[in-house]
Amino acid sequence: MQKLLITGASGFLGWNLCQVAAPAWEIYGTYFSRSTPIAGTTLLKVDLRQFQDLKNLFQTVRPDAVIHLAAQARLDRCQQEPEDSHLLNVTLAGNVAGLCADFAIPCVFTSTDQVFDGLNPPYRETDPVSPIQRYGEQKALAETEVLNRYPKTAVCRMPLMFGAVPPTASSFLQPFIQTLREGKELNLFVDEIRTPVSGTTAARGLLLALQTVQGLLHLGGRERISRYDFGRLMVEVLDLPATGIKPSRQQDFETSAPRPPDVSLDSSKAFALGYNPLSLREELSQLKGNV
Repeated sequence: MQKLLITGASGFLGWNLCQVAAPAWEIYGTYFSRSTPIAGTTLLKVDLRQFQDLKNLFQTVRPDAVIHLAAQARLDRCQQEPEDSHLLNVTLAGNVAGLCADFAIPCVFTSTDQVFDGLNPPYRETDPVSPIQRYGEQKALAETEVLNRYPKTAVCRMPLMFGAVPPTASSFLQPFIQTLREGKELNLFVDEIRTPVSGTTAARGLLLALQTVQGLLHLGGRERISRYDFGRLMVEVLDLPATGIKPSRQQDFETSAPRPPDVSLDSSKAFALGYNPLSLREELSQLKGNV
């Protein structure tokens, strides 16, 4: 079997990707501080910020392909710690792409729908980036850096993601569910629109991109939905208490990093390649009993 190197394997998307990819690949996954066993994956502790350590990783594993997920994805953390997050989100991404170019192997880099300002949705790959917060700015810079270093890279812009999680990570779904089960109030935005997918679906999209794509690709879901309406659907499908869900607006809450209102992705290009997200109702139904 060919070797697939996945950076950030202990995170939400990495954990899902390792499981989806396991039947077809010999998987090596990196982590930094927290690790949990993943069936079919050899986990390696590496400080990817250290270029020599990253280079040694490539020379030791000799991967046939790389999917680079490791990043600082917390919007407020990026806003508050710009230098540290730039090192992870921009410098590291460029270094990974450069090493993939040196080894002449397929590379996937995960970007985000946050590279857009949310004012002209839905967004296609050809639309200009327009980030409004530091995380989006860093990912937009990383896209340019990665493609300059290695034009054959598949740069996949990811939507809001949810699903089952390892002990080392979380999706937005788990805190929602816990809040409702504890009988607490859950404020969800009616004015933040996304195109969410499950971690499993996202993982399948990344593996498809690895085999078929060079350049930009959007991996959003088929449905545009607000966080509030997603919460209502979640309550219905997962049989959760509904009384705690309250509609709210972004302006009602102060955050360090601004949130764009509607970063829905037009993923027609991916759909034409065979990317096939289920409906959100189907995705949530498959999670029943596992979240």
